[in-house]
Amino acid sequence: MGTLYQPLESTIQDLKVTIHDTSLVFPSQETQRRPMFLSNIDQVLNFDVQTLHFFNANPEFPPEIVRERLRIALSRVLVPYDFLAGRLKMNQESKRLEIDCNCAGAVFLVASSELTLEEIGDLVYPNPAFRQLIVHENIDLLEKDDKPLCIIQVTSFKCGGFAMGFSTNHITFDGISFKIFLQNLASQAFDDDNKPLAIVPCNDRTLLAARNPPRVTFPHVELLKLEVPIGEELNPKVFETLQEELDFKIFRLNSSDISSLKEKAKDENAPDAKITGFNVVTSYVWRCKALSRENYEENPERISTVLFAVDIRTRLNPPLPRSYTGNAVLTSYASATCHELEEGPFGKIVDLVSQGGMRMNDEYARSAIDWGEIYKGFPNGEFLISSWWKLGFSQVEYPWGKPKYSCPVVCHRKDIILLFPNIDDGISNNNDGVNIFVALPPKQMEKFESYFHKFMLV
Repeated sequence: MGTLYQPLESTIQDLKVTIHDTSLVFPSQETQRRPMFLSNIDQVLNFDVQTLHFFNANPEFPPEIVRERLRIALSRVLVPYDFLAGRLKMNQESKRLEIDCNCAGAVFLVASSELTLEEIGDLVYPNPAFRQLIVHENIDLLEKDDKPLCIIQVTSFKCGGFAMGFSTNHITFDGISFKIFLQNLASQAFDDDNKPLAIVPCNDRTLLAARNPPRVTFPHVELLKLEVPIGEELNPKVFETLQEELDFKIFRLNSSDISSLKEKAKDENAPDAKITGFNVVTSYVWRCKALSRENYEENPERISTVLFAVDIRTRLNPPLPRSYTGNAVLTSYASATCHELEEGPFGKIVDLVSQGGMRMNDEYARSAIDWGEIYKGFPNGEFLISSWWKLGFSQVEYPWGKPKYSCPVVCHRKDIILLFPNIDDGISNNNDGVNIFVALPPKQMEKFESYFHKFMLV
């Protein structure tokens, strides 16, 4: 049955990281200065995302060779990805953010740790000390107001292994396009000046421009209007919450748990539900999260809304190119009363999530983009499920091999629940399971954990 992930009894709080060198990397060929249009989806994602990619030691590729290969590879990919070397700016006429592709450069840091990979502990456990593996603030090389869109830090460990840390502004990539960027970066790290890109990126963000005139044809209860015009706020906060004490735990569902949930979801009253791994895990987490709210028993008719991202590349007509580099995900939703979530059949809950995904067709997506043109705003719901589960960052093949593990640098937010994969050992089906990162106030965490185990037995 589903289990509570047991972390190490103690985690290393200091990875003993030293930064040795900081430099700017520029495109290896001349690029044309230009403004890059940003879609309404891009506009509201002005915040940084940090990811880590851990690699075991490879005698043929000591860290100093890896660092040089990555530096060269980055300069090469900054030609087709010229916007990564640019800077955000506000277009004063349109009052929209855009990227000034001005060749200002990406940041490249060289670092080392006094520890081995084994000594830093379980890579799946979201150790706050992992933040030391990607420095993204107060970089001495930069002026105070210079905000690069891409930072890479290569940190070598005593064992010969290393971590590759990325900090990229979310405006530049969604998860799918970031994986393609990694594939292209890896392709250019091979010792071959003429090796082609793995996938040629499509940088035309006007493909997701609003219609003229914009037409909002759905109510979009999943979106909330901004009080401040987006042009007056360079960095609005998505899902901003008050600072409070939060416990965090990781709940694990293995492949047999997920198979069991799929069986539970087979309901004769919901024959059209798409019973996928994501849908059943999302439904299960939604159920536990909604019922963990304080005073739920006093208001069982309270409506709970779960939000989740849907890739719209193949849902548009015509479809977007697979290599589209911008953010091509929109927030879908499912809503139900807490009473329905507790007492209703699991298959009905999965059907609601399934309907939420299927709702996202071409017209709905275009309507949501047009809504952003008129109102400006953000996703609106009780909480968001952010899935890193199937992105496949650990499947990218570099000259020195695939990552041992890839993961986001985790922030503790009670309104965002993360799904991320297990370490793929290449032998077992361990990688078929999912880890569920939850951060909640202590009393709510107790309830969440109780429901998590209870519903697996029902």
